[in-house]
Amino acid sequence: MTSLTTSLRLLTSTLAMSLATVPAWAEQSAPVLTLELNAALPSDKGCRLTFLVNNNLGADLSKTAFEIALFNEAGVVDRLTVLDFKDLPSGKTKVTRFDLAGADCTKVSRVLINSATECAGTGIEPNACMRKLKTDTKTGIAFGV
Repeated sequence: MTSLTTSLRLLTSTLAMSLATVPAWAEQSAPVLTLELNAALPSDKGCRLTFLVNNNLGADLSKTAFEIALFNEAGVVDRLTVLDFKDLPSGKTKVTRFDLAGADCTKVSRVLINSATECAGTGIEPNACMRKLKTDTKTGIAFGV
């Protein structure tokens, strides 16, 4: 009886550990477009935003652009602008910089991705760039959808 109980406990533990690892594996293999706000630094023109983009949607993107809203320190929208990331090859990580004329990085409290104005590629649904978007930030600025 003790051997049967021990075997059942071992089987239950093994099954529980196996099930716990499935979501992590599934999340890693799910198609995703990752957009990280990596830096926001003053430039000669204003504020330079640096993004790290990784296209894991499973297909090349021939055109990719997002409309963003910049919020000031009071939480008020300062401006709307479109950032054109151009082409994003599948499986590739790309660094892209945008100089926002007249913007003061120290006063930007939030960058909101309002919409994808361009999301095109063979086999890519037009709404995939927003629906499968994952955001992150390495700055003190709130960033996301």
